[in-house]
Amino acid sequence: MSETARLTPGDTAPEFTLTDDTGAEIGLSDLLGRKVIVYFYPSAMTPGCTKQACDFTDSLDALQAAGYEVLGISPDKPEKLAKFREKESLTIRLLSDPDRSVMKQYGAFGEKKLYGKVVEGVIRSTIVVDEDGKVFLAQYNVKATGHVAKLRRDLALNDA
Repeated sequence: MSETARLTPGDTAPEFTLTDDTGAEIGLSDLLGRKVIVYFYPSAMTPGCTKQACDFTDSLDALQAAGYEVLGISPDKPEKLAKFREKESLTIRLLSDPDRSVMKQYGAFGEKKLYGKVVEGVIRSTIVVDEDGKVFLAQYNVKATGHVAKLRRDLALNDA
């Protein structure tokens, strides 16, 4: 099993272009000049990932008002992401990374503990990229529940 390098504040965020749940392609460079919250999650339609996606959706207006875009990335195919969006009324953009190449570039794929066993998989992570494409904040092994509230505190957005 391989350990992927984790990003740290000040690093240049790796460029990517992925397909979203509508079939459109979006690249990180398309959002240059805006702050972007890129979060990686293991699988659409699972309890923890649903909770996290709903929390981001519930906070989206406040995040966008503070200048942030939100991109959720999982290995799911765009068709499954579209069902996830529809079922949960999600308003965030969901991107498909089926070969996990972007996750590996961002350090969001590798060894993790699951029910006491070491497995290789998606590491629930959130990377905040600034307007210049640099990593502002990198959080790994985040909890699905309560993460968005913590992130808002970390970004000093609780007044928003």
